[in-house]
Amino acid sequence: MPGPRRRAYTERMSSALPFRTPIDLHTHSSVSDGTETPTELMRSAAAAGLGTVAITDHDSTSGWADASADVALTGVTFVPGMELSTRHGWRSVHLLAYLFDPTDAALTGEMARIRDARLTRAENIVNRIAVDYALTWDDVLAQTTDGATVGRPHIADALVARGYVPDRSAAFESILHPRNGYFEPHYAPGPLEAVRLVRGAGGVPVIAHPATRGRDGVVPTDYLAKLVDAGLFGLEVDHRENTPDGKERLLELAAQFGLRVTGSSDYHGAGKPNRLGENTTAPEVLEAIIAEGRGSAPVYA
Repeated sequence: MPGPRRRAYTERMSSALPFRTPIDLHTHSSVSDGTETPTELMRSAAAAGLGTVAITDHDSTSGWADASADVALTGVTFVPGMELSTRHGWRSVHLLAYLFDPTDAALTGEMARIRDARLTRAENIVNRIAVDYALTWDDVLAQTTDGATVGRPHIADALVARGYVPDRSAAFESILHPRNGYFEPHYAPGPLEAVRLVRGAGGVPVIAHPATRGRDGVVPTDYLAKLVDAGLFGLEVDHRENTPDGKERLLELAAQFGLRVTGSSDYHGAGKPNRLGENTTAPEVLEAIIAEGRGSAPVYA
C-alpha cells in the first residue's frame, strides 16, 4: 500500500479505536534492564509523541500498576506486556506477551523460576569477573531498583560505575562478551512451552527481534509451524537489530503462516541507543492483539 494511502488508512483506524497512534509495543523500564521507572517511561513516551506504548519488562509485570496510574496524566494508552526468556537449542528466543492474566499460576510460576535463575547466574558471573576486576555483588545491586529482574545489563552498569568501560554497550562488547569466559547461560523454558503458557493465561505471544543473526538465525520453519499451531500470534519484524536479509525471511514466514507483523523500539532509556517510536506497529495489528487478549486489557486515556 503506497505511503499516502497508508497514512490515510491509519488516521481512519486511529479515529475509530480507543487507542492513539503511533504505537510502540516493546519497551523496558527499571523493573528489568531499562533506566527509567515505569512512570518516567510513560512520560518519555508522551514527550516522544507516542499515542500507545507497551512496557515489556523481562519476566516481570511489576511495572504495570505504576504505568497504568500515569495514563490519565500522559494521555498515552498503556498496553500491559512482558518479554519472556526462552531457549531453543543454541538460540535465545525472547517472547513478547501481551494482555495476559498476571495472576495465572502456571505463567507466574515460570516467571519466578526464570528470575531466580537470572539472579543466580548474575551472581556467578560477578564472582568470575571479580577474579580479574574489582567488582562486587553490592556494586551490581547498587545499579538496580527494588524488585528488578537482575541481569547482565546491571553488571554492565556496575562496570561503568567502576570506570572499566564508558557505557553499557562497551561492556557487552568487551568484558561481558562470551569470548572472555565470564558468560554463563540461565534456565529458560522452550518457546513452545512458553507460547502455550502465554495463551493459557489469556495472552497474545509475539517473537521478539527474531532475525538479529540474519535469516539463518531465524527459528527453523518446522519448529515455527509448531509454535503457530500452539498459538503464536506474530513476529517482531521492524526492529533495529533484525538484519535486512533477516527481515525479508521474516516477512516470507509471516505470509506463509498467516502471522501478524509488529514493529517496536525495544527502548531501554539510557541503556541502549534505541529511541522511542523509531519502529512502530500498525493500528490494525494492535486491534487484533486486543481482540485476542483475554487476561488483561489496555488502559486508555
